[in-house]
Amino acid sequence: MVNLGVVGERDSVMGFKALGLYVVEASSPTQAARAVDKMAREGFAVIFITETMATQMGETIDKYKAEAYPAIIPIPGNQGTTGLGMQLLKSNVEKAVGADILFGKEG
Repeated sequence: MVNLGVVGERDSVMGFKALGLYVVEASSPTQAARAVDKMAREGFAVIFITETMATQMGETIDKYKAEAYPAIIPIPGNQGTTGLGMQLLKSNVEKAVGADILFGKEG
Protein backbone atom coordinates (compact mmCIF):
# COMPACT_ATOMS: atom_id res chain seq x y z
CA MET A 1 0.00 0.00 0.00
CA VAL A 2 1.23 3.48 -0.84
CA ASN A 3 1.60 5.76 2.15
CA LEU A 4 -0.07 9.15 1.84
CA GLY A 5 0.46 11.84 4.46
CA VAL A 6 -0.82 15.32 5.21
CA VAL A 7 0.97 18.00 7.21
CA GLY A 8 -0.43 21.35 8.28
CA GLU A 9 -2.52 23.35 10.66
CA ARG A 10 -5.10 21.38 12.68
CA ASP A 11 -8.19 22.97 11.14
CA SER A 12 -6.89 22.36 7.63
CA VAL A 13 -5.80 18.73 7.90
CA MET A 14 -8.09 16.90 10.31
CA GLY A 15 -10.65 16.05 7.62
CA PHE A 16 -8.03 13.92 5.86
CA LYS A 17 -8.00 11.49 8.80
CA ALA A 18 -11.50 10.39 7.81
CA LEU A 19 -10.08 9.42 4.41
CA GLY A 20 -7.47 7.19 6.04
CA LEU A 21 -4.45 9.39 5.37
CA TYR A 22 -1.68 9.75 7.91
CA VAL A 23 -2.13 13.23 9.40
CA VAL A 24 0.36 15.37 11.31
CA GLU A 25 -0.85 18.57 12.93
CA ALA A 26 1.92 21.17 12.85
CA SER A 27 1.70 24.53 14.52
CA SER A 28 5.07 25.76 13.23
CA PRO A 29 7.23 25.34 10.12
CA THR A 30 9.85 23.57 12.27
CA GLN A 31 7.32 20.92 13.34
CA ALA A 32 6.14 20.55 9.77
CA ALA A 33 9.71 20.14 8.47
CA ARG A 34 10.41 17.43 11.06
CA ALA A 35 7.20 15.64 10.07
CA VAL A 36 8.08 15.78 6.36
CA ASP A 37 11.60 14.47 7.01
CA LYS A 38 10.22 11.62 9.16
CA MET A 39 7.65 10.65 6.54
CA ALA A 40 10.34 10.70 3.83
CA ARG A 41 12.53 8.36 5.89
CA GLU A 42 9.56 6.03 6.42
CA GLY A 43 8.94 5.75 2.68
CA PHE A 44 5.84 7.88 2.15
CA ALA A 45 5.15 8.28 -1.58
CA VAL A 46 3.09 11.50 -1.38
CA ILE A 47 3.03 14.18 1.28
CA PHE A 48 0.42 16.91 1.06
CA ILE A 49 1.31 20.07 2.95
CA THR A 50 -0.76 23.19 3.44
CA GLU A 51 0.38 26.14 1.37
CA THR A 52 0.79 28.37 4.42
CA MET A 53 3.28 25.91 5.93
CA ALA A 54 4.97 25.22 2.60
CA THR A 55 5.71 28.91 2.01
CA GLN A 56 7.69 28.97 5.26
CA MET A 57 9.72 25.80 4.70
CA GLY A 58 11.25 26.22 1.27
CA GLU A 59 14.55 24.59 2.26
CA THR A 60 12.86 21.35 3.32
CA ILE A 61 10.71 21.22 0.19
CA ASP A 62 13.70 21.99 -2.04
CA LYS A 63 15.59 19.07 -0.46
CA TYR A 64 13.08 16.62 -1.95
CA LYS A 65 12.48 18.29 -5.34
CA ALA A 66 15.17 16.25 -7.07
CA GLU A 67 14.01 12.98 -5.49
CA ALA A 68 11.41 10.70 -7.04
CA TYR A 69 9.80 10.14 -3.64
CA PRO A 70 8.23 11.64 -1.72
CA ALA A 71 6.23 13.93 -3.96
CA ILE A 72 5.44 17.00 -1.84
CA ILE A 73 2.20 18.62 -2.96
CA PRO A 74 1.07 21.98 -1.55
CA ILE A 75 -2.68 22.16 -0.93
CA PRO A 76 -4.88 25.09 0.10
CA GLY A 77 -5.62 25.38 3.79
CA ASN A 78 -8.91 26.28 5.41
CA GLN A 79 -8.20 29.97 4.77
CA GLY A 80 -8.07 29.47 1.00
CA THR A 81 -5.26 29.31 -1.51
CA THR A 82 -2.13 31.41 -1.70
CA GLY A 83 -1.46 30.26 -5.26
CA LEU A 84 1.71 28.37 -4.32
CA GLY A 85 0.42 24.97 -5.44
CA MET A 86 -0.54 26.20 -8.90
CA GLN A 87 2.71 28.16 -9.21
CA LEU A 88 4.80 25.04 -8.45
CA LEU A 89 2.71 22.93 -10.85
CA LYS A 90 3.14 25.51 -13.61
CA SER A 91 6.89 25.65 -12.98
CA ASN A 92 7.25 21.86 -13.11
CA VAL A 93 5.22 21.58 -16.31
CA GLU A 94 7.29 24.32 -17.96
CA LYS A 95 10.48 22.55 -16.91
CA ALA A 96 9.28 19.22 -18.30
CA VAL A 97 7.68 20.48 -21.53
CA GLY A 98 9.69 23.61 -22.20
CA ALA A 99 6.64 25.87 -22.57
CA ASP A 100 3.69 27.14 -20.57
CA ILE A 101 0.96 24.81 -21.76
CA LEU A 102 -1.29 25.45 -18.75
CA PHE A 103 -1.93 29.16 -19.11
CA GLY A 104 -0.38 30.01 -22.47
CA LYS A 105 1.26 33.22 -21.29
CA GLU A 106 4.78 34.27 -22.18
CA GLY A 107 7.24 35.55 -19.61
